[in-house]
Order: sequence, then structure tokens, then C-alpha cells
Amino acid sequence: MIKDKIIIYTDGAARGNPGPAGWGVILFFDGKTIELGGRKDHATNNQMELTAPTEALKYAKKHKISGAIEIFSDSKYVILGITEWIYNWQKNNWRNAAKKPVLNRELWEELYKLTEELKPKWTYVEGHSGHKHNDRVDEIATSFADDAPVKLKK
Repeated sequence: MIKDKIIIYTDGAARGNPGPAGWGVILFFDGKTIELGGRKDHATNNQMELTAPTEALKYAKKHKISGAIEIFSDSKYVILGITEWIYNWQKNNWRNAAKKPVLNRELWEELYKLTEELKPKWTYVEGHSGHKHNDRVDEIATSFADDAPVKLKK
């Protein structure tokens, strides 16, 4: 790992979509590996995909972990939303291209605030492609969705 760099992998999962749902995160920084995860009894996959990077950034901020942040996600919804779409949504009073209210606005607003403050780089990683860290966050997210959480590295 590069010194003063924080690498974060995130994923979300929902059974039934909506249904029982979970999110997973791995943070790599200062030679440490921290895993986080959580669950909601009823949520969508997209809500969990948004929750994961939000929780990762909140953790980094709370624990005053400094350095350049790069977030890897297999969700184009999250990456395109936070790097491109959100600016038009804000300009158009939180309406999407179809003039309908943007779904998950509160989650987007929270993630945007953290993104503006911490300035992470967003990188897409293909899901379910044998990538070790992406597969692990998927395992964390799905285990929480199934209400049988795996043991997390602290």
C-alpha cells in the first residue's frame, strides 16, 4: 500500500430487492485492514450500494484517517451518480432526466457532502469477476443481508 493512501472497497446487497439487505466495506490504510458491515431489514440493493461508501467515509472522518482516498465499487449507479449525475439532479431541484424525483435523495445528499469534504477518487471494478477484495465486500454485504454476518477484520 502507498503511504498516506486509503483504499476502500464497497458493496451492497439485498435479498428480494427490496428485502433484507446488507453492506460491506474494506479499508486499507497505514498497513491496516478494517472491515465494516451492516444490515437493514428492508432496503434496496441501490440503497445498500450507497450506504457502503457513506459508512466508509464516515469511518475515515471519525477516526481522522488522513490521505488520498480511492473508493472501488462495482456499482455504476453509485459511481456515475456521484461523479456525473448528481450535478444535474441538484441543478434540476433533485429531478432526474425523466423529470421524476431522484430516488434515495437523502442517501445521495449525505454521500455528496462527505465526497465534497474528503474528495475520494471513484474507481469502477467489475463485480463477480474474481477480484479478491471486491469478492470479500460482496461476502460481507450478503452475509449481513442473510442475517448471518461473517467475522470482520478489525
